[in-house]
Amino acid sequence: MMPTRADGKFWVRSAGIVGVLFGLLTIREGGGVLFWSETARLAAGQYVSFVVWFNFLAGFAYLIAGFGLWFRRRWAARLAFAIAAATLAVFVAFGVHIALGGGYETRTIIAMSLRSTVWTAIVLIAYRFLRKASGRDGS
Repeated sequence: MMPTRADGKFWVRSAGIVGVLFGLLTIREGGGVLFWSETARLAAGQYVSFVVWFNFLAGFAYLIAGFGLWFRRRWAARLAFAIAAATLAVFVAFGVHIALGGGYETRTIIAMSLRSTVWTAIVLIAYRFLRKASGRDGS
């Protein structure tokens, strides 16, 4: 049976785990393309540099937000919101890049859709359960 505690501890911690895992994978994949692996760079195809750089750097914010959520800190909800908003802004910029005839890979559209959806869901969970958290770090 799925836990349904009113305080949302299960949901917030689950969101934190997802954030941390997303962060680790994002840093590994983006770092491979940017720094570590010619094979990864070639496999990435027509990657868009600003998208890869954003995702790589955002991976570190994912880790911070994920750990903040695990410890049920209200500031993590604000960071998750900033991540979701920035991801959507970069997704829009990527769309403009495509509309102007720039090269891209279809998997980037899929990946950015997934990132946008996941972080929007994390924001909804975080705001639902952390805004009421009293006795927690409210900063």
